Amino acid sequence: MMNPLDPGLYIVATPIGNLGDLSPRAADVLARADVVAVEDSRVTAGLLRHIGVKRPMIPYHDHNAEGVRPGLIARMGGEAVALVSDAGTPLISDPGYKLVRDARAAGHTVVTIPGPCAAVAALTLAGLPTDRFLFLGFLPSKEAARATAIAEVAAIRATLVLYESGPRLAACLAALAAGLGDRDAAVTREITKRYEEAVTGSLLILAARYADAPPKGEIVVVVAPPGDPEPATEADADAALADALTRLPAGRAASEVAKALGLDRRTLYARALELK
Repeated sequence: MMNPLDPGLYIVATPIGNLGDLSPRAADVLARADVVAVEDSRVTAGLLRHIGVKRPMIPYHDHNAEGVRPGLIARMGGEAVALVSDAGTPLISDPGYKLVRDARAAGHTVVTIPGPCAAVAALTLAGLPTDRFLFLGFLPSKEAARATAIAEVAAIRATLVLYESGPRLAACLAALAAGLGDRDAAVTREITKRYEEAVTGSLLILAARYADAPPKGEIVVVVAPPGDPEPATEADADAALADALTRLPAGRAASEVAKALGLDRRTLYARALELK
């Protein structure tokens, strides 16, 4: 008979396609948990069959989380509750963070069992900078909301990672190109599965590729960070100073433009006096 787990919440990462990626520690926790909070019981039942165990399951997803969460928190006082998603690491693009928040607020132990994550796996396949990256989840489906979301991250100097569906992919890539410029990107799909694929190119080239042939499977898009900005020219400085001088005295105008364009304030101040 297996020793029981200590009471609390166990966040268990599960495979994103290849069942061989389930870690021994994850399998052990799932086998010993008192109850498993699942996104879809049919999916998790298959995973439990793979490791040869049966455990009680409670559905926990976007549509019922508010009603189910208090009961799960109460059970953590004396039982081990495992949290899984259908694939990958819980809390990444799902409502699990509130369960962690409330478990901590109630004083329960929270343990993570790390493992597969589609966003991180795609980043390793893309061949783009990995020192700084921003995960965006799914962009809004409506055109205006999507454009707004893209504009909010356009200036961030980090690689962008987002999830998308096949039918929406081409429109998403075109919107990214419109909002970010035609940056290098990668479209990855079916990671860890038989038909795993990573296609690289510019956003517009990728949008054209998938316009008439939407791919199947689970898709992660990775977009390069913005390039280094072009240095400001003398004409840029003069235009910015002229605008600033309509609102500010020469000294403050020079400071504002120096900060905005990364230029020398003293030089700008002298030029501001010439332009007045």
